[in-house]
Amino acid sequence: METESEPYVRLATLRQLHQVVAELNTARSLADTLQTVVDGIVVGLGYELACVNLVRPDGDLVVAAFAGDPSAEALITGRVGSRASWERRLSMGESWDGLRFIPHTEGWVLIEDDVPQWHTDGPDPRFEDEWHPEDRLYAPMYASGGELLGVISVDRPRNGRRPGAWGREALQMYAFQAAIAISNARLRANMQRALVRLEREQQALRASEESFRQAFEYAPSGMAIAEMGGDQHGRLLRTNDALCRLLGRPASVLRRYSFSDLVHPEDIGTLLRTSAEGGRAELRLGRRDGTYVWVSLRNSVVADAADGPRFLLTHVEDIEERKRHELQLAHRASHDSLTGLPNSAELRARLGARLCRRPQSVRASAVEALDAAFEGRPEDGTAGEHGFPADGYTDPFDLPGGADAGPYDHHVHTVAPATDIDDGTKGLAVLFCDLDGFKSINDRFGHHTGDAVLIEVARRLTTGVRDGDTVARLGGDEFVVLADGLGAADAADLAVRLRNAIIPPIRVDGRAVRVGASFGIGWASCGMSADEVLRSADQRMYIEKRSRSKAHRRAG
Repeated sequence: METESEPYVRLATLRQLHQVVAELNTARSLADTLQTVVDGIVVGLGYELACVNLVRPDGDLVVAAFAGDPSAEALITGRVGSRASWERRLSMGESWDGLRFIPHTEGWVLIEDDVPQWHTDGPDPRFEDEWHPEDRLYAPMYASGGELLGVISVDRPRNGRRPGAWGREALQMYAFQAAIAISNARLRANMQRALVRLEREQQALRASEESFRQAFEYAPSGMAIAEMGGDQHGRLLRTNDALCRLLGRPASVLRRYSFSDLVHPEDIGTLLRTSAEGGRAELRLGRRDGTYVWVSLRNSVVADAADGPRFLLTHVEDIEERKRHELQLAHRASHDSLTGLPNSAELRARLGARLCRRPQSVRASAVEALDAAFEGRPEDGTAGEHGFPADGYTDPFDLPGGADAGPYDHHVHTVAPATDIDDGTKGLAVLFCDLDGFKSINDRFGHHTGDAVLIEVARRLTTGVRDGDTVARLGGDEFVVLADGLGAADAADLAVRLRNAIIPPIRVDGRAVRVGASFGIGWASCGMSADEVLRSADQRMYIEKRSRSKAHRRAG
């Protein structure tokens, strides 16, 4: 079962992965890209050593970049290993999805082959997943057509352990992005050479045009040429086969459009903010079947030395797979892996989004705020007698939206009923649920049965609330429900309905087990933090639990 801190570790790993992947796109040359790849592994993925073995035109692999140890870098950088030796390595050991792991118990036969390597002797591992100095872990990189671009080698995990499922997936995703970055670096180099020839070698114009045509037409990613200036600015003049396949439209049809006609309505602002020369944007383009695909646009201006800019060259890279992985990783970081419910961090984020630090009872009216803003503000900007209140209402960070919100934000303050008696006030109810009898099920039947009970309780809670309400797993056998727009009586009725939904027996592996539930009802209110709201509901839950006998609690 997942610990409460694991989502935070995953979120930190996700942020590091995003940061080092972003660095890949900043390198301008192939050499810079290769060095950025290995530096990113050492900085962001938790390995002390990393190198890139790049496929040469003759098929052999050369150590093209190294990071982590200057002495090892001087020893093996530039050395070459034969393709046959590498293919042997990539067929040995254990396959970890797209990775290849060769444990030290098998890798001893590779010590004498011609692949450049570094290793040191060491004692046998003390536990199953301890990293041995002669363990080898490889991440092959493939181009879009499936041919091998190179192999990333990593060594010495900083935690001293073989990577788990999360670490393997991060390394595999990074290798995928590194392959794209290397392919793009090569493509950019080819395109830049073609453009230089177009500008500087007018006497060899025909040869340069043919070279450009080859690079354009047969580029593995989409390419387009568009008009610049005039009434037809942005209209597509020419597209390659890769872009036509990506968008599911023939070139003759694409010539009727500009990118602004194809972009998703929500992304039109992103497209307009992208500058013409050197502009870059990630947005969605429409396909012929009505669906949208995530792409990365990169613009370059092809200019004439005498007449100025002539047309816009746009590189369109399919990033749908990367976006899907980002969404999956973000979901895993914010949701419980067992039940699929929002986890503790996501619950606090949703609850915190409804709260500000200023209670509604002291919020200034619109007229008062206007008077304070324009009539009584001292020249030095401090609050005066008729200025903004000194308790912090003018601090934009007191309100959702940060510095951009200001005193005229559209935040609707969250209030709570004054008492448990329903006075007609509607607020955001926070129902803290703790299962009764769950520990005995875990102890008697094992964690498999306990997990099945938690999954079924999560399903019943989700079924019992309205669309728009939140059901989250706080950890262990504790759940929290956020239900907005309820009065005190409504919240009490909801707690009873959810308790009754949990009581019926749950069948697991042919046996029926039962749990009860204790509910504490708290109320979110501006002026409170998310932790204070949850603590209040937790305390009410324990009061309600102690008020009933153990037998009564088990019966719900």
